[in-house]
Amino acid sequence: MKVHNSMSKTKEEFEPINGKDVNMYACGITVYDDCHIGHAKQAITFDIIKRYLTYRGYNVKYARNFTDVDDKIIARANQLGINALEYSKERIVEVERVMDLLGVKRPDFEPKASENIENIIDFVSKLIEKGYAYPSSRGDVYFSVKSYPEYGKLSKRNPDDMLNGVRKDVEEGKKDPLDFALWKSAKEGEISWDSPWGKGRPGWHIECSAMNLRYLGEQIDIHGGGKDLIFPHHENEIAQTEALTGKRFAKYWIHNGLITINGQKMSKSLGNSLTVKDALAKYDKEVIKYMLMQKHYGSTVDVNDEEFLLAEKHMYYFYKTLAEINKFVNSNNTNNIVPELSLANELEQKFIEAMDDDFNTAQAYANLFDVMKNINLIIADKKKSADQKVQLLIPLKEKIIGLYNILSIFEEIPEEFISNLKKKYLNNISISEEEINSKIEQRRLAKEQKDYTKADEIRNSLDEAGISLLDSKEGTTWDIKELL
Repeated sequence: MKVHNSMSKTKEEFEPINGKDVNMYACGITVYDDCHIGHAKQAITFDIIKRYLTYRGYNVKYARNFTDVDDKIIARANQLGINALEYSKERIVEVERVMDLLGVKRPDFEPKASENIENIIDFVSKLIEKGYAYPSSRGDVYFSVKSYPEYGKLSKRNPDDMLNGVRKDVEEGKKDPLDFALWKSAKEGEISWDSPWGKGRPGWHIECSAMNLRYLGEQIDIHGGGKDLIFPHHENEIAQTEALTGKRFAKYWIHNGLITINGQKMSKSLGNSLTVKDALAKYDKEVIKYMLMQKHYGSTVDVNDEEFLLAEKHMYYFYKTLAEINKFVNSNNTNNIVPELSLANELEQKFIEAMDDDFNTAQAYANLFDVMKNINLIIADKKKSADQKVQLLIPLKEKIIGLYNILSIFEEIPEEFISNLKKKYLNNISISEEEINSKIEQRRLAKEQKDYTKADEIRNSLDEAGISLLDSKEGTTWDIKELL
């Protein structure tokens, strides 16, 4: 099993520090506003990684934090005239509600900065004792970047070169422009806690280091987050943690790609931020998850209407195929059928090969298309008996659902998924299922009376409305043209 390590920029063999035990931490959401589709991609990515590692026999402890003390949170709370921590609590409840609706499993630990103040203060105090940090006269505490010679090893940046992009007017009490805040002195109107340096609150970077230490220990196997966190957040985490412990902080650094909206970087200032709540109002949760993960987790995903439509078509095809299995099996006697496992085992082997290659969901989905196509060929194969088909289809369906649950799909009942998606499209084209069935009956009667002109007119009128008819010996069925 190989994973791409952002530290080495290469794929490396996955060998946890302690055998089958895996400690994984991913940086979570700063809860100053609704969670957006970028947060969803990060949460889904590391949820899938945990699910897959568990499937492969690892014992995974997974922590994902909430930043509930931050400049943006304080500013938003002050605008609303409420306590910053009360505001954060409300936002966390909402984030958890939306992530639950999306079908993202909760981590084993969801630590919050405000609940780890004592640990943070202890961490900062020890860095000062070791000579890696220093307090200012006004109560701020800074990490001295020059005191940690390996600074820049994750982002591959040279500290001397970094000065070119740093403003030269150094804040009062800060010895070097590159130094970053571990503890911020309290300003008027801000939430604060008592500390050896006066009232204040944690800097952003220190909270993750302190919570890692508390919940997972001095060294962890996987540290993750979006690529936008590589510098400065993760770079700073490495510096302060390794300065304290003297040990390598994380063995593997895994970073998911970011989101663009219609080809542009997602930004509230550009007015193109898509919240998870708004996405769920328009699309099924599994459509969203599939759309975000049909490319490799490290790739940038461009979110647009075309991508969502394509994801709906693909998920519709998958679920229709599963429903066809149900229909075929239910219409044939399955007593005393001995399962034929060859195709199911082949699918599992290909799934493992894909996911063992740096959690390659893109390849796993390509394999899924192949197997779904094969299923439809099996059902249509006139050379195979019903028993032979059922022998293959039952274990294949069970394997598909079991494996792709790891990718957080196929957790719904196929017939319900299909029905719900059809209803959505019928609402968009302003025609009801009753109207369609009525027209199908009118067409049947017209054909019975050999009025083929009228029958064709009915078919054409439905076709123009976006409804496709399929005639078979069992009768006429209908479907949504856009989904075919």
